[in-house]
Amino acid sequence: MAYIKQLIPAPLLKVLRPLYHGFISRWANVRFGHPSEKLIVIGVTGTNGKTTTVNLIARILEEEGLKVGYTSTATLNVDGKEYLNSAKMTMPSGWLLHKWMARMVRNKCECAIIEVSSEGLSQNRHAGIHFDIAVFTNLTPEHIEAHGGFENYKKAKGLLFTALNGPAKYLRGNKIPKTIVTNADSEHSEFYKSFKAENYVSYGVKNDANFKTPGFKNSLRGLEFEIENTHIHLQLKGRFDVYNALCAIATASVLGVTPATCRTALEKVAVVPGRMEIIAEKPFMVLVDYAYEPEEMRQLYETVTAWPHRRIIQVLGPTGGGRDHSRISVLGKMAAENAEIVIVTTDDPYDENPQELAQRMAGGATSSGKSMNRDLFIMLDRRAAMHKAFSLAAEGDLVLVTGKGADQKMALAHGTYADWDDRKVARQELGFLQMQTKKSETNHSV
Repeated sequence: MAYIKQLIPAPLLKVLRPLYHGFISRWANVRFGHPSEKLIVIGVTGTNGKTTTVNLIARILEEEGLKVGYTSTATLNVDGKEYLNSAKMTMPSGWLLHKWMARMVRNKCECAIIEVSSEGLSQNRHAGIHFDIAVFTNLTPEHIEAHGGFENYKKAKGLLFTALNGPAKYLRGNKIPKTIVTNADSEHSEFYKSFKAENYVSYGVKNDANFKTPGFKNSLRGLEFEIENTHIHLQLKGRFDVYNALCAIATASVLGVTPATCRTALEKVAVVPGRMEIIAEKPFMVLVDYAYEPEEMRQLYETVTAWPHRRIIQVLGPTGGGRDHSRISVLGKMAAENAEIVIVTTDDPYDENPQELAQRMAGGATSSGKSMNRDLFIMLDRRAAMHKAFSLAAEGDLVLVTGKGADQKMALAHGTYADWDDRKVARQELGFLQMQTKKSETNHSV
């Protein structure tokens, strides 16, 4: 398939893709027996926070006693077991979505939660899926080059909200209204509320909303906030996780779940794979996070710079494949401004030259005062880059490894992929470093 795509001119491919995926998805809907009509289907879209929100909604509904299936960038649960997503896609083909929902139906699931991407929507991978609840997290400039501008990106997200259709559905005897859930603090909230629905629910911190917290506390111990006279203490540590939790609470309310049940579920969640995941705490902290675009990175820095730490050492790399080149130097600049040492490496280069991508990111770092081979390094081997960071780290330092999180693949040239997991590699390199340290101490004692 990858070879065939290379033979089709890009303008023609852009026209053919929605037709192809739309046909495949509708065919799959029929082939697998219209599975979305037998499930309460929740779609979650936005720029950031989708994966965590999907996971939190699932945990809440499970606490309520509902059987749930879900798909997200990090994890899948389609037959009663959770898997890491190895498909390298936030939103897979319509064929897989309908097939997975059919498996959920066979597993007696009552609800399906689907992380929905702008690319998947614009390519009609959602065709034939009858959504019941459409959830909007936030919107920041991302995938702009792929969509040909921010407004096109914004409208592509809106396609989810036009998919609130199909027959009325019932959950344990109660009719579930077609509902739009929005982030009241986003300037784009009104656009997504403009779509037709039977019910509208909002959440936020700053503006009036159906589910609003007056404020929150953030520390290494997690997050604390109040919602409807219910005190919640999350183990999740990102400041942005307050919004993810509020979004999950607002969404669950549509299905009749109380804030008290939400609290019980949310407080059990220790981590979402690859999202603010602490790999080691001593002698220095190592944190792996999926953040790969400026707004996510800004929020990550806002969280970790408030934690006690000596220095921040960051390992990050630019994404290739034509994915918003304009952000590459911006990310390098942001890293230079927030980390004492920056190590630029490879992320997902696709068919682009990793060295050229890295040089562009390093250029952003040097524009903010970093100097090559002093406090800025380029190491294209991502494993070696992690090893370098850990070798430089001292007690009290914080090492950030960003860009891939729990991603199970690294996208290389010619449509090929290499198995990868930042968390596993980080643990391996930390183990190697500890072995080397013990060996050196033994030699010195002799």
